Amino acid sequence: MKFTFVYAGWEGSANDCRVFTTALETPRLEFPHPPPGKYYVVDSGYPTRDGYLTPFKGERYHLNDYRGRRNQPRLTKEFFNHRHSSLRNVIERSFGALKNRFPILRKMPPFAFRKQALIVIACCAVHNFIRDHQIADKNVAHYANPNMTAASHTSAAIDDEGPSDRVAEINIIKKNIANQLARDNQLPPI
Repeated sequence: MKFTFVYAGWEGSANDCRVFTTALETPRLEFPHPPPGKYYVVDSGYPTRDGYLTPFKGERYHLNDYRGRRNQPRLTKEFFNHRHSSLRNVIERSFGALKNRFPILRKMPPFAFRKQALIVIACCAVHNFIRDHQIADKNVAHYANPNMTAASHTSAAIDDEGPSDRVAEINIIKKNIANQLARDNQLPPI
């Protein structure tokens, strides 16, 4: 529940995908790409790219969709999306913990825009310091509970971008991961 990259200084109405793409494509920002064979989970609002896994579209996704005995995932794509959503939920809970710890982030005073960006960065740095040093913290204890679902951050789904052969390759990787999960849980493969 730590922040590995903070790109502050965008208007709150900026499209997440635009911010993400700019961070990836601006070398001076030194975005920490996942190492080969590793992946970051991203929501369906992001394009399919090397090292970034989106959920399967057209399948149940949010953790609340799987609450209760009769709503457990039954199909391989649902199982993949459930696991993907569980991982994404950690990200959402991390933002919840950050905003709970630093209420200034919920209602930023009318400082100069640059100063607001620096406040966001400082809050993330202090949050990470607390996490690194395992300082007793009721805030993190509350948000670290994996059964807690953070308020869902929604993004509009976009079509996959990038060269079609690269998108196809990432989709094959996603399918292989889903099929491995299926084998491990006695589900039929895709």
